[in-house]
Amino acid sequence: MAFNSLADFFAMGGYGFYVWLSYGISFLVLAVLIINTLTKRKKILKTVTQRIAREERIKKAKNRKDTL
Repeated sequence: MAFNSLADFFAMGGYGFYVWLSYGISFLVLAVLIINTLTKRKKILKTVTQRIAREERIKKAKNRKDTL
């Protein structure tokens, strides 16, 4: 093991704050990207579903004979 104790591991030779801050920011950015991607995907799927339903309604309305 490169470190004598767990405290030395977290201290990282005096650079622990910067190392762990970098890890924290990286994981935060990745989490935001994942959440943003999932949110946009859900929104896009909803929009596509609504468009398909709208097109089907229009198609049915055109096929009806009792329309104005």
